[in-house]
Amino acid sequence: ICALTGPGRDVKLGDSRVKDYRGFVTKLWNAARFCEINGCVAVEGFDPVTARLSLNRWIRGETGTAARQVTTAIKTCAFDVVATTLYRFIWNVFCDWFVEFAKPILNGDDAEAKAETQAMAAWVLETILKLLHPVSPFITEDLWAKTAARPRDNLLITAPWPDLPQSYYDAEAADEINLIIAAVTEGRSVRAELNVPPGARPDLIVVEATEAQRAAFTANASVIAHTLRAGAIRSETTLPDGAVALIVNGATLALSVKGLIDVPTERVRLAKEIAAHAAAADATSKKLANADFVARAPQEVVEENRERLTQAHQAQTRLQSVLARLEALG
Repeated sequence: ICALTGPGRDVKLGDSRVKDYRGFVTKLWNAARFCEINGCVAVEGFDPVTARLSLNRWIRGETGTAARQVTTAIKTCAFDVVATTLYRFIWNVFCDWFVEFAKPILNGDDAEAKAETQAMAAWVLETILKLLHPVSPFITEDLWAKTAARPRDNLLITAPWPDLPQSYYDAEAADEINLIIAAVTEGRSVRAELNVPPGARPDLIVVEATEAQRAAFTANASVIAHTLRAGAIRSETTLPDGAVALIVNGATLALSVKGLIDVPTERVRLAKEIAAHAAAADATSKKLANADFVARAPQEVVEENRERLTQAHQAQTRLQSVLARLEALG
């Protein structure tokens, strides 16, 4: 309901909306369960400032940014901003990236790194529960009681509001982790577009990159391998045969797909998809060029068609880029 309370907007609450946010609550619950299973419990006296790992310094800064944005939105009664900010931070930042990147560390042999990550995960989760409590009081109060190492002596509703300083943000850590996120995101996109089998583990090759970028890829090799389902993370000076190039934040990477896909079949499939999007774009464009349609149709229908045209053009561009990668394979 809070997410729907934008200025001048009616709150239309239906079954689908409830189901969508049920998924969000389930995501949070599963993240809390992940923390419990992996021994991520609050450590008395833990200070986020002491974190040394890039991943933990990055999530500390992201948590601080989210906390300040939520606090400002509450003060200005922008409750829709409160809800959407928390939704993005909890689902996209904490669950999708931090939890996934933390798995190799929590399953690794570095006891010090594991302990720091456990403490940081617990601290972030507790901060999330505090920030989310005003808009989701019941689930957060329940998780507050369930996620403690021992019975708490206070209810969440009486806990102090997070007041996190700007200094929690670490630009160096943010650059490093955002680079890894961009590489994994682009790599996943290429895997999906080229129909690389889910069980295949193609190598990721660093072809051209700055010294800092190469260091970041090396330091996060296990994280990349885990989240991208890649094999080795290695460096070469030229693009290897049978590899498709990925441009990520100015760095040139390559995913070795030789022997993993049927190039001629994929080339035909992509050409058909591009043609289908082109036909859809052409039909929508003609409809929008009809002045009578634009004048008579409801505004929302016109806007829907404009959005459809934009999406068709974007899909064409993306698939043409993928097809160009395939052509480079020969």
